[in-house]
Amino acid sequence: GGPRPLPGQEVSVKVLGALEDGGLVERDPRLIFVPGHGDVVQALELGVPTMQPGEVSFFLAAFPYAYGRPGSREPDVPPEAPLLFEVTLLEVRDCPDAQPLPPAVRLRLGSQRRERGNFHFARGDFAAALRSYRLSLCALDGPATVPPRPEEEEELREQRVKCLNNCAAAELKLGRAEEALAACEAALRISPDNGRALLRRGQLLAEQGRDAEAACVLRRALELDPASKVIHTELSRLAERQSPPSRT
Repeated sequence: GGPRPLPGQEVSVKVLGALEDGGLVERDPRLIFVPGHGDVVQALELGVPTMQPGEVSFFLAAFPYAYGRPGSREPDVPPEAPLLFEVTLLEVRDCPDAQPLPPAVRLRLGSQRRERGNFHFARGDFAAALRSYRLSLCALDGPATVPPRPEEEEELREQRVKCLNNCAAAELKLGRAEEALAACEAALRISPDNGRALLRRGQLLAEQGRDAEAACVLRRALELDPASKVIHTELSRLAERQSPPSRT
C-alpha cells in the first residue's frame, strides 16, 4: 500500500540475507538508507525502489550485486557468493539531508555513511568511498532542529575532520593530488593541530616542490608527534633536497 520510493527518498527496510546453503549472514530489523547513495549492496539499491510500503520481496542476487568477488568479513560472506535477501519495506520518507534534524540524528547519519565509505575503501572502490564520505559531510553539515550540546558539537567537529581526512586519502588513490590537498586544508581549518592532516598536507606540498611550506607544516606535525618516524623521514628528504651539492 502506498507509492514506491522516489529518487532521493529515504527508506526503512527489514532485511534477512542468506547464503545458498541457508546460512543466515544478515539480519537487520530496521535498515535505513537512501537508494542511490551507495550505502547498501546493489541488490537492495535496485530492488527496494520497485517495492511498495508493507510489501515483502525476495531478491536472489548474483555476487556482483551482493558483496562482489572478494566477499566480506562483516558480514561473513565467502568470495563470489550469491545471496538471497528477504526484504520488507517498512517506510518511505523524504531524504533527511535538507530537513532540520536533531544533532544526534545528524551524527548517526554521518557515522553510518562514513563507515560505508570505509567499507568501499577497504575493497578498493575509491570512487564509491569518496561518494560516501561526501554524503557523510552533507549529513553532518545539514540543518539542526536545536543547537547541538557542547559534547555533540565536539563530536560533529571530530566526525567532519575524519571525513575530510578520508576524502583526502580517497582522492589520492584516484590520482587527484590537488583535491586531496584541498581536503587536508579543509580539515585543518576545523582542527589546526590534526596530525594526520598536517602530515599528508606536508607530503603533498613537498610533491609539488613547495619545500619551504612543506617543511613548516611537517615541523608542526613533528611537534605534535615527536616519535613519528614517517615525519622524521619526510623532513630528512626535504633537508637533502635543499642542501647544496658538495664540491670536489
